[in-house]
Amino acid sequence: MDDMMFFTFLAALMGAAWRLATPLIFASIGAVFSERAGVLNIGLEGTMLVGAFCGFAAAFATGSIPLGLLAGVGGGMLFGLVFAFFTITIKADQIVVGAALNLLGMGLTAFLFRTYYVSTGKGIEIAQPVHIPWLSDLPFLGEAFFRQNLIVYSTILTAILATLVLYRTAFGLTLRAVGEHPKAVDVAGRNVATYRYAAVMVGTGLAGLGGAFLTLGHSNQFVEGITSGRGFIALAVVVFARWSPIGAFFVSLLFGLFYALQLMLQAQASVVVPYQVLQALPYIMTIITLVFVRGKGAAPSKLGQPYEMR
Repeated sequence: MDDMMFFTFLAALMGAAWRLATPLIFASIGAVFSERAGVLNIGLEGTMLVGAFCGFAAAFATGSIPLGLLAGVGGGMLFGLVFAFFTITIKADQIVVGAALNLLGMGLTAFLFRTYYVSTGKGIEIAQPVHIPWLSDLPFLGEAFFRQNLIVYSTILTAILATLVLYRTAFGLTLRAVGEHPKAVDVAGRNVATYRYAAVMVGTGLAGLGGAFLTLGHSNQFVEGITSGRGFIALAVVVFARWSPIGAFFVSLLFGLFYALQLMLQAQASVVVPYQVLQALPYIMTIITLVFVRGKGAAPSKLGQPYEMR
């Protein structure tokens, strides 16, 4: 591979990495919100599936990508409302409820898709790349970073806004306090359950948006299990990023790089590694992350623990 081919390959790899990292960025930043409030939602996989299906169904019916994205967010938040009711109001075990919602999301979306859409054989129009004037023509950088669709670009704004909300607003300060010292928040006259509900709504809404991207910005069709474990990887991203939105953005890019790398290496005739090994790269990275990032570190002290109000 000569230098020109190498740089072309590298530019395509970087561009694909950001695009493939987009659902992880949304889901992991959403998980940062809920976990900062002390709520551990392992049901992200099912939530993303619901978001992907709702986004596809809405865009299929209306032909509108923005409405599809809103439907994805709404579907995710509806799932989040169910999760919040059982874990915050009823105080059921968060792990058990999250696992149940994963199973529900997989089963429900598969049933609805087979019932109403699989026989149509039709796809939808997806978000098209936006070429930023002048910047998109830059060598290497243009193809990698300035020829993405608007949903991909919005991940930067999402990470910045999430950081500002969590660390520069009274709401964010109280939200983080709920995950660390909920009793102090309660004594101060703030409703702990309200903040936890809000955190779960934000988290599942972003997870639904990440799922909707898969059908509206990446693929033009919903397929069963389209998330392929991204919800679980997003949970690992949060740990690796130390519960930071900006950290979640960059760690997601790292995982996106491995997603893109395994896809591009499969297309190289000179690569003799079995494709199954390449497909396992993102999941191997997840295991390595969980092995080497030991201890709770910056984890909220009340993560996963219900709070009994006074």
